[in-house]
This record gives sequence, structure tokens and C-alpha cells, in this order.
Amino acid sequence: MKKKDIDQYPFVVRPLTVDEGGGFLCEFPDVPGCLGDGETPEDAIRDGRLALTAALETLRDLGRDSPTPTKGSGQWRMRAPRSLHRRLALRAKAEGVSLNTLAVSLLAEGLGVRGAKKGKRARV
Repeated sequence: MKKKDIDQYPFVVRPLTVDEGGGFLCEFPDVPGCLGDGETPEDAIRDGRLALTAALETLRDLGRDSPTPTKGSGQWRMRAPRSLHRRLALRAKAEGVSLNTLAVSLLAEGLGVRGAKKGKRARV
């Protein structure tokens, strides 16, 4: 299995509770039951990629098709109250960017702050 192929599969990393043993868990939604864990998010991702490689090789050896990695379109439509839309549009204009660029930047910033406050790091 090529590293490039493995990198196509999205994953989610979450902290494990003390009852679950602590550390972090890496899950691949496109390959149910394919998990990795580790003391750090990086360790969990590394372990998860090893598990993913083994799972995909096993499927191939059994003559089964590998699940197709989910790909997001990068687009969605969102309705917002007119007052919020107006405030965002004014801020985007003041910063010299599009409303979409501003919204994506604010969402990314909010996710980073939220993850930092909770002491966790999520990747997808």
C-alpha cells in the first residue's frame, strides 16, 4: 500500500478518557473498526495509519474492494440572520477579502481556539 493511498483516507483524533485508558484515539470513518491509539495525537495517527495499511492489505488479500475514501466538496450553503450577514459583509469589506474567505478564516480560528482550550487536537 502506497503512502499516497493511505493519505487519502480522512481520520478523526480524539482524547481518550481515563476510563478508556488515556491517550488519544485515531479513527478512520471510511474503514469501520480501523483504529490506532497512542500517548500523543501524533502517536495515535502513526498507529492508525499502520492499522489502516494492514486493513487495506487484508481486504486486498481477501479479494475484496477497499472502501473509497470520502472526499468533501469544500462547499456548503449556510443561512444566517440578516444582521449577522451584514456584520460579516462589512468586516470582509474592511479587511479586503470575500465574505467566504472571512467565514472560513473565522471558522478555522474558532476551531483552533476551541481545541487549544480543551487541550485536544482534532484532525480530519
